[in-house]
Amino acid sequence: MGLYPLALATFSIDSVSALIVPFLFKLLGAAALWIVGGWLIGLAIRLLRQFFRKGALDPTLVNYLLSIIGVVLRVVLVVAILGFFGIETTSFAALLAGAGIAIGAAWSGMLGNFAAGVFLQLFRPISVGDYIEGGGVVGTVKELGMFVTSITSDDNVVNIVGNAKLFGDTIKNYSATPYRRVELVAQLDNSADVPQAISVLKAGLKNVPNQASGVDADVEVLEFSERGPRLAVRPYTHTSNYWQVYFDTNRMIVDVLGQAGFPVPRIPVEMQRNSLN
Repeated sequence: MGLYPLALATFSIDSVSALIVPFLFKLLGAAALWIVGGWLIGLAIRLLRQFFRKGALDPTLVNYLLSIIGVVLRVVLVVAILGFFGIETTSFAALLAGAGIAIGAAWSGMLGNFAAGVFLQLFRPISVGDYIEGGGVVGTVKELGMFVTSITSDDNVVNIVGNAKLFGDTIKNYSATPYRRVELVAQLDNSADVPQAISVLKAGLKNVPNQASGVDADVEVLEFSERGPRLAVRPYTHTSNYWQVYFDTNRMIVDVLGQAGFPVPRIPVEMQRNSLN
């Protein structure tokens, strides 16, 4: 009877040792795997950061991409550690996939804006400071974010446009070229001397500052109306000087034609009668 408790105690110690010792080894192995895996993930992130810095990617985009890659790699590491312990990871992976689908459905709009922001950063159709038309807004790009883009319109109002709407729409970038054309019209009377009007307007355009160098302004007959010929007056300038050239050219048209004695365009008598009736 005295040997039975001793044998039972010995059996219990051996059983506990058989369970604990392998578990401790697995725990140490899991800790080592976590440390080594974390170090490798950090190394990969650092190498990718150096690689991205050599390119033309925006720092904001680089940080977002590296954050996403880091999270994905750590999830993979956790799944690998669970598999090391003998835990079935198939259901866990299915749970993650289901969670990803649910999150994607709930945040589809935000993810669409994020994806469009990534493409805007990669392809660079616009940059901060560009004067653009897109997403139903015309103005200067003040901030190009990962989800939204801030555009300040000409009346100094900040418009926040979702990147998906901006990237999915036609984008007109007026700052992409060295200069753009200012389109104005000078209405002449039917009795006006058209060649003389073109000559004095071309001479007057030489006094309008901030026009694009090496590009001559256009002054030609655009069309004819009941009042008389209409001249297209089109100087060229950089976007930053567009409105200054626009207003100065309009003022020049009025001053030059008035000083040259051109008559004010008259409404034909038949048109006057129709408007009175």
